[in-house]
Amino acid sequence: MPLDAITISALRGELNSRLEGGRIDKVQQPERDMLLLGLRAKGENLRLLLSAGVGSARAHVTEAAFENPAEPPMFCMLMRKHLLGARILSVRQPEGERLLLFDLDSRDELGFSARKTLALEMIGRSSNLILVGEDGRIIDCIRRADFAGDPLRRLLPGMIYRLPPEQDKLPFLSAGPERREALVRAADRSVPIDKWMLEHFSGLSPLICRELAYRCGGDYETLPQQLEALAETVAAGEFRPCLLLREGQPFDFSFLPIGQYGPAVTCREEESFSRLLDRFYSERDRQEQRRRRGRELQHTVKTARDRLERKLAAQLEELKRTEKLEELRRKAELVTANLYRIRRGDRSLVCQDYYEPDCPEITIPLDPLKTPQQNAAALFKDYRKTKGAKLHLTELTEKNRQELDYLNSVLEEIGRAETEKDLSDIRAELETTGVVKQRKGGKNARVRPQAPLRFVTDDGLEVLVGRSNVQNDELTLKIARRTDYWLHTQRVHGSHVILRCDGLEPPERSLEQAAALAVYYSQAREGGKTPVDCTMVRLVRKPSGALPGMVIYTGQRTLLAEGDAALAERLRKN
Repeated sequence: MPLDAITISALRGELNSRLEGGRIDKVQQPERDMLLLGLRAKGENLRLLLSAGVGSARAHVTEAAFENPAEPPMFCMLMRKHLLGARILSVRQPEGERLLLFDLDSRDELGFSARKTLALEMIGRSSNLILVGEDGRIIDCIRRADFAGDPLRRLLPGMIYRLPPEQDKLPFLSAGPERREALVRAADRSVPIDKWMLEHFSGLSPLICRELAYRCGGDYETLPQQLEALAETVAAGEFRPCLLLREGQPFDFSFLPIGQYGPAVTCREEESFSRLLDRFYSERDRQEQRRRRGRELQHTVKTARDRLERKLAAQLEELKRTEKLEELRRKAELVTANLYRIRRGDRSLVCQDYYEPDCPEITIPLDPLKTPQQNAAALFKDYRKTKGAKLHLTELTEKNRQELDYLNSVLEEIGRAETEKDLSDIRAELETTGVVKQRKGGKNARVRPQAPLRFVTDDGLEVLVGRSNVQNDELTLKIARRTDYWLHTQRVHGSHVILRCDGLEPPERSLEQAAALAVYYSQAREGGKTPVDCTMVRLVRKPSGALPGMVIYTGQRTLLAEGDAALAERLRKN
């Protein structure tokens, strides 16, 4: 994924042609390791993104929107002082280096012309953005390297700027075909080709090394031809900005088409390298933000669920102690029936238990400080108290079981959330039910409800699938017609599925496909054959006070179905 020297050389040519002569009129620092330059170049307004982030170092023209901090950082203020009004003279790349140098024509404090260089180093953990003065000394850098680092390369204001040290490898871009072929012939054939190339050539990324190994079939004899073909492509400038998609999501990019993944990966060519990098990193950042928000929401719900599980376990233990309710009543009645035999100060009563067929003798403990009547009243009081506790605990444990079931269903929803909007809807649902605290302004914020997932079966019937518990209720109780069919996995958390059939008996194939969707959008997605209940919508109802997504139904028939991602994708495209 990191930019290699060849991709950067293609990017340099593109940026140089677009930015040459451009005037910088805005400098922003939306993130700690990122600088955003607004400029006017060749009749158009552009925004140049320079990132020195670890794992995301890059330079490209961007169309993405960024939120700036309320107070600009000190580095941003310094860059504004030196860069505002400057013109970009050229964009250079030292041969074989993952480095871009932006030569600038700016003005000093007295208004005289001053040449400066903005160096963007894209070298993994050592990535940096450095402003260098006309005398070759560092004005400042976004990530300073003090005396603990390389003694020959200290990145501090006032120090002389030096290029990164050269690697102990053969530069692929500058080496001739004879040197490359000689190196290949001396190679240790027991080492995999891609690993060997990474160890001996600079300027090639792991992705390109794997691609060359794939193209030569793992044979060192054909490797020189593949290396020469790549060198000719680079020399001719025949670069193709390719975005690699796996299951529709970007996961890598390259300057040439990639075939090593076969049909598992789609290679989509973009119009420019700037557009390629902008789309790749924008989508990756959105995915990362969605994953982070999903993890945060999942952590909140798991915490609430674990707390409820502990509370329910304590209540069940307490409820277990109320099982002696009948024994308390019998003892109280036996004491009442034998009051004449009890004397004040007795510690126990030995009497016959007439509730048993053979009337065995039983010993009942007494309080010697109480009268016989007070002992009987105390036992009846314990009986009434335990009876009330049992009723209360039975209701409470049932309520907590339902709430625990609901929280588990929410966790399942979070796990299959596809978009940021899905997570926002789930959070809004949790705020409504009181699982999470409502954010400030949440009551006044208007949230447009999201439409359920829509599919069309091979018979042309529409299938609707709920994205959340609240939408499940909306779908089943308001959107669906009474004559439609309702499907849900049996005893497994999942979405409500509606098969719309306009009052007609649906074909068996459509029912089976709707049942497969019900399994796919449930906890049993990868659990193999799963029973799915199917009934008409008019036989489904929601109990009063039930939590979102919980319904009861009758008249169901049970189908066996299995989750199928390919089927879901095909029916969704229909």
